[in-house]
Amino acid sequence: MQKEKTSSGELFRLNGKPSWGQAFPQALQHVLAMLVGNITPPMLIASTLSLSAADQIILTQAAMIIGGITTLLQLYPVMGFGMGLPNVMGVAFAYMPILTMIGTQYGISAIFGSQLVAGFISIFIGMFMGKIRRFFPPIVSGTVVLSIGLSLYQTAITYMGGGSAAQGDGTFGSGKFWILALVTLAVTLACSLFGKGYLRVSGMLIGILVGYVIALCMGGIVDFSDFSQAGWVSVPVPFHFGLAFHPDAIIMMVLMYVVQAVQTIGDVSSTAMGGFNREATDKELGGAIKGQSICGMIGAVIGGLPTDPYSQNVGLICTTKVVAKRVFLIVGVVMLAAGFCPKFGALMTTIPQPVLGGATVTVFAAITMSGIQLLNEQPMNYRNKLIVGIALALGIGIDTVPDILQFCPQLVQNVFGSSLMVSFLVVFLLNIIVPEDDSPAT
Repeated sequence: MQKEKTSSGELFRLNGKPSWGQAFPQALQHVLAMLVGNITPPMLIASTLSLSAADQIILTQAAMIIGGITTLLQLYPVMGFGMGLPNVMGVAFAYMPILTMIGTQYGISAIFGSQLVAGFISIFIGMFMGKIRRFFPPIVSGTVVLSIGLSLYQTAITYMGGGSAAQGDGTFGSGKFWILALVTLAVTLACSLFGKGYLRVSGMLIGILVGYVIALCMGGIVDFSDFSQAGWVSVPVPFHFGLAFHPDAIIMMVLMYVVQAVQTIGDVSSTAMGGFNREATDKELGGAIKGQSICGMIGAVIGGLPTDPYSQNVGLICTTKVVAKRVFLIVGVVMLAAGFCPKFGALMTTIPQPVLGGATVTVFAAITMSGIQLLNEQPMNYRNKLIVGIALALGIGIDTVPDILQFCPQLVQNVFGSSLMVSFLVVFLLNIIVPEDDSPAT
């Protein structure tokens, strides 16, 4: 009994050695919390760009592999790349608006070409994080996160209605799609709001499972043909999707990496405070960004989209206080194992789009509210309200009326045609130009 108690205590030490039997359930909890969030962005991108079923499976596999690699590198730093703290990394929803825009304009090869360049440049952001951190206070990062959330709603609603395929065959918004989406959403919310423990952190996964079962019962919605043809083991082929380099795509991706670096600072800081009751060091923050950046370059080679720390897993760390590296080693290995199995990727691609839409709308809502929460960390006085309001007005306004840029050069249209990019640039510049004001909220 004493030995078991001592082993349990090892879960709460960074270099603790809990038994594998105790570590595995904790690791499984983290895998369940991140699984759907990790595979959904590549599935959405594949569908938006009308990629083949085989390519969709490859993207899903690569998402698990790059998530596993990034998680392990952050846990065990190499030459300053990685933070040395536990966290679970996966493909980031925040990049979705930019990835969609680049992919629609130039194809998926341009996504990975711009990601390769941006990942390299982002390494230097990590190197100088201590000097540039002050340029990204909550008013800047909060506005950006809020803009990301708002820009993703159209994607969620489109999927709830059946996706682009349903728009093509005239079934978009049909009753069966509404049922699948709303049931999935209801179950996800019920688990997240009223559940406890595993039930709460796995709300999105449970919602998708329930929606999936209903879709199977309806018939004619779930197609297993690609699953039956997929193999059991496969190694990613480097440069399968190719690389294409377009200046405007690179600019947008670099700016997005800068934005995501700010988000990473918040997640790593939360991990350090929640798991170790201390502030994160500049070395840890810089290492996290550098690790994330070089893994973005690796992802560009194997087909893995950009990653970031998963907030739901940060929340688990803060709640359970489990920080033993052995737990997160298991998480990384499980992710890698799933990534090398095409059957897993093929099974994930059978999830109907209305089910994905009903589940992901909760994620996008959470991103939006995180932005509002960040904004509230600074007093919403006249100066700050005006800066945020102008940034959102111009960003969302131009995105809604893109023809206003029709006489601009194509590069300008592409960069400033994104509400996210406009909002980021406006709030960043105004925050520097307008004199600081620490007066209370008005």
